[in-house]
Amino acid sequence: MKLPEIAVISDTHGSLPDRLVKRLAKADEIWHLGDVTHPSTIEPLQYLPADLAIVCGNCDPFGQWPQRLEFERGGHRFRLQHLPPSEGVSGVSAILYGHLHQPLRERSGDTLLLNPGAITSPRGGSKSSFGWLRFPEAGQWTWTIETL
Repeated sequence: MKLPEIAVISDTHGSLPDRLVKRLAKADEIWHLGDVTHPSTIEPLQYLPADLAIVCGNCDPFGQWPQRLEFERGGHRFRLQHLPPSEGVSGVSAILYGHLHQPLRERSGDTLLLNPGAITSPRGGSKSSFGWLRFPEAGQWTWTIETL
């Protein structure tokens, strides 16, 4: 069984560049970490064959999407949320979050805290970016950042 190749985006804030949509076309799944802002923004993603999962950001209509989602892929558990984790972390391999508008990779105990950066208005000298979560072989996963 082929494990999915997952594109992780965040902070589109009403803008989804065509060049991004083309690059996401190869994804098996797309995880959006919030701040879509306008639901119509993600319409082009609905035409891709990838499964789409979205969590609510602080700039999204409240209740449009869940605040958190958890998925198990390749024997690892991943939590999706918009805001950086503020409580203790346990039971997941990684927490993927947005909000900060810059890519980050940090560790909290046995859990990785991963931010793909922002599609719109990157900060901290970063460029517009997104992440790829890949599973090269059973039990292993990788995280890479791509700039637009």
